[in-house]
Amino acid sequence: MSDFLNTVFAGFDGAIFQALNSLAVSAGDFFTPFFRVISLLGTKGLLFIVTGLVLLLFAKTRKMGFTMLFAIAIGALFTNVILKDLVARPRPFTTAEYEQFWIQAGKIFEDEFSFPSGHTTATMAAMTALFLTANKKWSWIGFIGVILMGISRIYLVAHYPTDVIAGIIIGGIGGVLGCFIANWGLKFASEHSDKKAFNFILNFDLIYSIKNKTWLPK
Repeated sequence: MSDFLNTVFAGFDGAIFQALNSLAVSAGDFFTPFFRVISLLGTKGLLFIVTGLVLLLFAKTRKMGFTMLFAIAIGALFTNVILKDLVARPRPFTTAEYEQFWIQAGKIFEDEFSFPSGHTTATMAAMTALFLTANKKWSWIGFIGVILMGISRIYLVAHYPTDVIAGIIIGGIGGVLGCFIANWGLKFASEHSDKKAFNFILNFDLIYSIKNKTWLPK
């Protein structure tokens, strides 16, 4: 599978690598620190996991939090548990063709296999969850973050462009499935709200709890 990807998409991947490397060289590595920071924000999806957990603490954003966490979990399952080892695509910087690009981009080493991009998957999953559950007048802005994350991973030669595209697709699917699961779970909890555990899941709010020194609204 790895050889198939490297052969079929060699021209596509190579053209994008060449374009971003030309940007790095012509800009005198001006963009390198920026893309390093963007990439760091997506490490292990921790930023999005923490965000999802925080959203769970408030009644108004609980659906958003559940959707985001389910989406990230689904994306991680397909990306890190199944596809990375199944496809076993080496990182592009391990090849002679792109080693020099990697050195020029800062020579940041990363382990694990390359396909698909876990950073991009987690970002797309989280931003799709946000888009589906928040006000669409502003939540679409999150997809700009997905684009920047994908570019950063290619710029740093941590992933092939096709790894990033696969991550976007998987993350998008994860976001949709996460929304479906969250909707089903909250509907189930609502139908059984007479039980304390489900009532807590539906109604607990951190701000209300702090202000009124009680776990749930009366």
